[in-house]
Amino acid sequence: MAISSITIFGVLGNIMSGLLYLSPTVVVATVNVFGAAVEIVFLTIFLLFAPPRMKVRTAILVIVLDVAFPGATILLTHFLLDGDKRIDVAGLWCVIFSMIAYASPLSAMKTVVALKSVEYMPFLLSFIFFLNGGVWTVYAILAKDLFVGIPNGSGFLLGTAQLILYFIYWKPKSSRQASDGLEDQQIISEALISNPSQGKTEH
Repeated sequence: MAISSITIFGVLGNIMSGLLYLSPTVVVATVNVFGAAVEIVFLTIFLLFAPPRMKVRTAILVIVLDVAFPGATILLTHFLLDGDKRIDVAGLWCVIFSMIAYASPLSAMKTVVALKSVEYMPFLLSFIFFLNGGVWTVYAILAKDLFVGIPNGSGFLLGTAQLILYFIYWKPKSSRQASDGLEDQQIISEALISNPSQGKTEH
């Protein structure tokens, strides 16, 4: 465990040093390099501690989606396209994958509506989605960058929808437990009314 911790903090140290050298570059490039580095750390930790079968499946996905696909995209755009077309194709892929990432909480939103509970949708994650999407949307408007604006605008809307759902279905834990108890009592009462014999004890 000590070796793993040293490795993790060593990697994080390298990331910070890399960001220091990248600081003069474009804002979008810096944050995405940082994001990619952090995700590599997360994947490494997952692969270290995941069950063997999950390790194999995850490793295959990493090779296909994080190595082969980006590599093929870079090669094809480099040799088959030129100038602004390369930027357009790369930007299109960025929009697609960013929107997929922002759409990932949709299943949690569906669960919240179905269960009328925010237990499975953490407030902090929803709030960060809202802030991140909002800030980058403002940046995209000022910079007139559609590739940044489209996915982050949709992320801002989804973050807003999550916060609305949270405030609609949130209730204090104590009151939620009390209401659950009342519902249970109501179910028992209805069962006894529909079948009175169950409420009588036999002698």
